[in-house]
Amino acid sequence: MKKKVLGAVAAAAVATLALSACGSGGASSADSAKGEISYWLWDSNQLPAYQQCADDFHKTNPDITVKITQTGWDDYWGKITNGMASGTAPDVFTDHLSKYPDFIKTKQLVALDDAVSNDKVDLTQYNAGLADLWVGQDGKRYGLPKDWDTVGLFYNKKMAADAGLSPEQMAALTWNPQDGGSYEKAIAHLTVDKNGKRGDEPGFDKNNVAVYGLGLPGSDAENAGQTQWSFLSATTGWSATDKTPWGSHFNYDDKRVQDTIAWWASLAQKGYMPKLETTVGANAPDAFGAGKAAINANGDWMIGQYKGYKGIDLGIAPTPTGVDGKSASMFNGLADSIWAGTKKKDASIKWVEYLGSSACQDVVAGKAVVFPAIKSSTDKAAAAFKAKGIDVTAFTQHVKDKSTFLLPITDNAAKVAGIMKPAMDAVIAGKAPASSLSAANDQVNALFSK
Repeated sequence: MKKKVLGAVAAAAVATLALSACGSGGASSADSAKGEISYWLWDSNQLPAYQQCADDFHKTNPDITVKITQTGWDDYWGKITNGMASGTAPDVFTDHLSKYPDFIKTKQLVALDDAVSNDKVDLTQYNAGLADLWVGQDGKRYGLPKDWDTVGLFYNKKMAADAGLSPEQMAALTWNPQDGGSYEKAIAHLTVDKNGKRGDEPGFDKNNVAVYGLGLPGSDAENAGQTQWSFLSATTGWSATDKTPWGSHFNYDDKRVQDTIAWWASLAQKGYMPKLETTVGANAPDAFGAGKAAINANGDWMIGQYKGYKGIDLGIAPTPTGVDGKSASMFNGLADSIWAGTKKKDASIKWVEYLGSSACQDVVAGKAVVFPAIKSSTDKAAAAFKAKGIDVTAFTQHVKDKSTFLLPITDNAAKVAGIMKPAMDAVIAGKAPASSLSAANDQVNALFSK
């Protein structure tokens, strides 16, 4: 679910293939529901669950074999788009809301409407709103929901206790863009320099920090700050686009988001968060696991990894209560899509429908890795997490309270990210003021006026 920008070369290559892929109509007339199909995903933590689904699927569909390939996020999308250009893309792949609009534009996906209708797939079984996200502007469906995610604060319980912060205090943090509220106070107090001075104590050395109060994985501009700052800016009333989904006007020139980003960037300037240049090539979760950060904001798909760090007593707190007096989280949901160039369309449809069924999603739920899209499977996942001693209320409460907002779904996603990432990086690195985002916003909006 982490977000990287599609390479311009790869995107261009896909565009050149669009007409041939469209013209081929995907599967041949000789296609039938049999043979080996390829399925790609990026999350290694979810691989065991989906391998079990593939094995179970084969037992009930002995003429179809699913070959799964797991590729890390950093390489995943480049390989997908290059594969589409060369005719070697997987038959089925885990798709992302920020990516599929470009695939629709280049005619690389199979519409699922006829299959959903003919096979009577119940779209009401999914958590509210998830199925609708995968309907393009053309009114056609390009994916069946597989899971959903929200954001919370992973924190080191021992570090918090040593700092005098109780779980109750961590669960009741507040934020505002002027002084950061109790969220910044906690971050500052949890920051410790190499001489043992805390960030809010006299003599703190911001240039020699041993433990940062808040970890930094990057500017997160590719996905409108999904895991890092969107849960703050949303409480100011700001929205990334004029409407969701399928907005065509971005709002990074709004003072509310610029004030949010300016505050966030100030944490690095104060020494409470790593400087952006020090995070290049680094892994924020691993830094947390090594005891170099006290808090990491991240999505629920990372629960297993954070829980797996030895020697870390993990706490999970909800996102801070913000300007509007509420806690917020971006709401995202993945789906499985079929490549238009597949020669195994019928078999791929059967596999996608199985992935979107309770038969598979209950298996995923039992592994306690992510929250499946089907409502009943979500409940089973929560129970599985509880059995492992993990309280996931910080994530599930957002769905129950309806305190979520959507990841921006627009055309030109790769180009938007290509403009906003360097602009946001410059602000976080202290090389440009937050007001510089207005110029980047003009460039983004120009993409939609052409």
